[in-house]
Amino acid sequence: MTQKRAAPFALGTYLAKVRGAETVKEYRRKHTIFSQGSPADAVFYIEKGKVKLTVLSARGKEAVVAILGSGDFFGEGGLAGQPLRMATATSMTECSILRIKKETMIRMLHDERAFSELFMSYLLSRNTRIEEDLVDQLFNSSEKRLARILLLLTRFGKEGQHELVVPRISQETLAEMVGTTRSRVSFFMNKFRKLGLIDYNGGLHVHSSLLSIVLHD
Repeated sequence: MTQKRAAPFALGTYLAKVRGAETVKEYRRKHTIFSQGSPADAVFYIEKGKVKLTVLSARGKEAVVAILGSGDFFGEGGLAGQPLRMATATSMTECSILRIKKETMIRMLHDERAFSELFMSYLLSRNTRIEEDLVDQLFNSSEKRLARILLLLTRFGKEGQHELVVPRISQETLAEMVGTTRSRVSFFMNKFRKLGLIDYNGGLHVHSSLLSIVLHD
């Protein structure tokens, strides 16, 4: 007798059930969702759009630590006892974002095993990405780091989520993410364009062939 497989957990359907008690808000581009130092009292889920996380040092230097897209959570530090936000979240595009109060999120994780497993998988994946970013910064050249970031911005390698066009992003922001100067980013972007790895036809298009730069020794 063939054992019937359980249906995959429908995250969108599940989150729709809590929308009545929580807040779904539309954000215009370049709108602050929360600021560094504000209370960490909620978790956010991106239904549509892209969000940038930045940190500001005591000396006033800003660094981009992550760019997130549809299907990503952020602001989960409060679940681990973080009282204040460690970063500022800003919308890069028009966004639709679900805000889930900390207490509600804890209850959801406790009551729905499938959601808890999915969220844990997301956190582990995010942690792996952070480790890869650290290795990237320590051992790879600026050119490789830029190529990897452009591929990540298109969600390359995520099944069913690959996007050809990178959201509007300045070379200054790319330079902050890579850890180099804007002029170096401009130099490499021109090189990628001449090699046919990217193009600017109605926006920045990134081709999967850019992976060759990341893999090249």
